[in-house]
Amino acid sequence: MSDEYVDPSGNTEAFRSFAQGPEAEAPPSRLPLIIGIAVLAVILVALVAFLALG
Repeated sequence: MSDEYVDPSGNTEAFRSFAQGPEAEAPPSRLPLIIGIAVLAVILVALVAFLALG
Protein backbone atom coordinates (compact mmCIF):
# COMPACT_ATOMS: atom_id res chain seq x y z
CA MET A 1 0.00 0.00 0.00
CA SER A 2 1.34 3.44 -0.91
CA ASP A 3 2.09 5.93 1.85
CA GLU A 4 1.87 8.94 -0.47
CA TYR A 5 -0.95 11.33 0.33
CA VAL A 6 -3.01 12.43 -2.66
CA ASP A 7 -5.15 15.53 -2.22
CA PRO A 8 -8.72 14.32 -2.94
CA SER A 9 -9.84 17.82 -3.94
CA GLY A 10 -7.49 17.88 -6.91
CA ASN A 11 -5.36 20.91 -7.69
CA THR A 12 -5.97 23.42 -4.90
CA GLU A 13 -4.40 26.28 -6.85
CA ALA A 14 -6.74 25.71 -9.80
CA PHE A 15 -9.75 25.61 -7.49
CA ARG A 16 -8.75 28.88 -5.81
CA SER A 17 -8.34 30.50 -9.21
CA PHE A 18 -11.82 29.29 -10.17
CA ALA A 19 -13.43 30.37 -6.89
CA GLN A 20 -11.88 33.84 -6.92
CA GLY A 21 -12.38 34.49 -10.63
CA PRO A 22 -14.69 37.21 -11.93
CA GLU A 23 -18.36 36.34 -12.10
CA ALA A 24 -19.95 36.16 -15.51
CA GLU A 25 -21.97 39.22 -16.45
CA ALA A 26 -25.69 38.76 -16.91
CA PRO A 27 -26.98 39.37 -20.43
CA PRO A 28 -28.77 42.70 -20.88
CA SER A 29 -32.47 42.67 -20.13
CA ARG A 30 -34.85 42.63 -23.08
CA LEU A 31 -37.77 43.93 -21.00
CA PRO A 32 -37.44 47.59 -22.15
CA LEU A 33 -37.51 46.45 -25.78
CA ILE A 34 -40.65 44.36 -25.21
CA ILE A 35 -42.37 47.25 -23.41
CA GLY A 36 -41.44 49.65 -26.22
CA ILE A 37 -42.84 47.33 -28.87
CA ALA A 38 -46.07 46.87 -26.88
CA VAL A 39 -46.52 50.64 -26.50
CA LEU A 40 -45.89 51.14 -30.22
CA ALA A 41 -48.45 48.45 -31.07
CA VAL A 42 -51.09 50.10 -28.85
CA ILE A 43 -50.43 53.48 -30.48
CA LEU A 44 -50.73 51.99 -33.98
CA VAL A 45 -53.99 50.19 -33.13
CA ALA A 46 -55.40 53.41 -31.65
CA LEU A 47 -54.35 55.37 -34.76
CA VAL A 48 -55.94 52.84 -37.12
CA ALA A 49 -59.14 52.80 -35.05
CA PHE A 50 -59.25 56.62 -35.02
CA LEU A 51 -58.81 56.80 -38.78
CA ALA A 52 -61.34 54.02 -39.45
CA LEU A 53 -64.02 55.47 -37.17
CA GLY A 54 -63.29 59.15 -37.82
